[in-house]
Amino acid sequence: MEPVPDQTGRTNQVPSSPRLVPDSVISPPLRERMAAAGDGERIGLVIELNNNHPEGVDAARRQIVGRIATIAPATEVRELGSYVGTTLTVPQIRDLVKGDARDHDDAAEHSDPVRPAPRWSMHRIWPNFEVHGLICRTVGTTKASAAHRAFNALGQDVVWAVLDSGIDRAHEHFALHDNLAVNGRLAHRNFVGPDDADATRDAFGHGTHVAGIIAGEQRPPANGDRPILAAAWYADDQGSMSVVAQELPGVTGMAPRCKLVSCKVLRDDGSGDLVSLLAALRYIQQLNDDGRTLRVHGVNLSVGYPFDPTWFSAGSTPVCREVDRLVRSGVVVVVAAGNTGYGWAFGPLEQRIRLGFDMTINDPGNAERVITVGSTSVTPFVSGVSYFSSKGPTGDGRQKPDLVAPGERVVSAGAGTLLADAQQHVAGARYVENSGTSMAAPHVSGVAAAFLSVHREFIGRPEEVKQILTRSATDLGRTRNFQGHGLVDAMRAIQAV
Repeated sequence: MEPVPDQTGRTNQVPSSPRLVPDSVISPPLRERMAAAGDGERIGLVIELNNNHPEGVDAARRQIVGRIATIAPATEVRELGSYVGTTLTVPQIRDLVKGDARDHDDAAEHSDPVRPAPRWSMHRIWPNFEVHGLICRTVGTTKASAAHRAFNALGQDVVWAVLDSGIDRAHEHFALHDNLAVNGRLAHRNFVGPDDADATRDAFGHGTHVAGIIAGEQRPPANGDRPILAAAWYADDQGSMSVVAQELPGVTGMAPRCKLVSCKVLRDDGSGDLVSLLAALRYIQQLNDDGRTLRVHGVNLSVGYPFDPTWFSAGSTPVCREVDRLVRSGVVVVVAAGNTGYGWAFGPLEQRIRLGFDMTINDPGNAERVITVGSTSVTPFVSGVSYFSSKGPTGDGRQKPDLVAPGERVVSAGAGTLLADAQQHVAGARYVENSGTSMAAPHVSGVAAAFLSVHREFIGRPEEVKQILTRSATDLGRTRNFQGHGLVDAMRAIQAV
């Protein structure tokens, strides 16, 4: 029994019930969407296949794809390893589940008593969640600039994939070290449209900003050259926002020479979906021959979606399973914690109160093996953890986030609508400010890439890299569910080995 205060301040009891943790092939969030949808409305789905099917996951996939073709012949189907993506109406979803149950029952009735009957082909059906972005002075805050000088920790010969809205190849930030020039089997890919060339364009601007924090560099202008301009946002004493110009002496990423692979999983309006994200994660596995040949050493995910712990065990959703699988194959995976660490509540007199909330880590930040990153300002010992940064623990009680890094008013490469908005106020601006755990995660990705460029023996050992980064982090004196192990520290990480 759990005490719960009601509106009058009294304490009531929530009785125990089987309904508290129901089990079904249809996941709770999908059940909610089905209840709200009309019979003719199509719902995007991610079908998680049964990996324990006696005939193997390929047989399970064939069975489900074949049944979808029977139920909805004109429907597009995307096969993604252990998952199938499609769109169906509510009656078609029910038909799919009933058909799988009939196949199971028929097989059980006619199977050899000694051999196990084929089980369900589907483990669980999820909505195709909408994925979105979780929206340089910071090289000093993370001590990356000191590591550049002391250890030549520049990210050379390290490759990082950025799963985001694309990276603007034309931005001069990536020209000096040719960060987007990849060869061999490495290729930039678009998972939300037909043209892979769009992976190195960025109409939204989020991915370019994230990538510029990880890698790239623009050195101080020579005499007579145009200054490097950035646009910064300020609020006056009335709360009105204004944009001002900042002249920068130079801009550098955490690992300026690191190579970047752009995997476009957000559309030009900043929207995305779970199917595209799973497809991109599968692509990284394929590039690395499922861990046999590491061509991509790390992945940055500054995208995600809020997780409700009543849906399922935290860290067990399809995207969490896949990022953990990627870590087990030898890839460092860095994920933004999310920006849902605060919200509104109602007091006894119905007044609205702004509060911080625990247990607000976004997926895939709930995955156990990834490095989940919260946000601080550039003065973390004074300001602590950002109010918006999602807080731990996970819904099943594990400690998260793992680290914090600068995520407030971070200056990086501008592109798309983000840059266009800035240039309306600052002519010639090429860099812009942005805030969010989306900006914090690439600081840790860049520090990890810099670390691997010095200690190459740790390539393919991501869980040891995570351990080194967390153990060498600087304690900010904040609670564990806010700061994780503390502020990422490039110098201490490199010297810890």
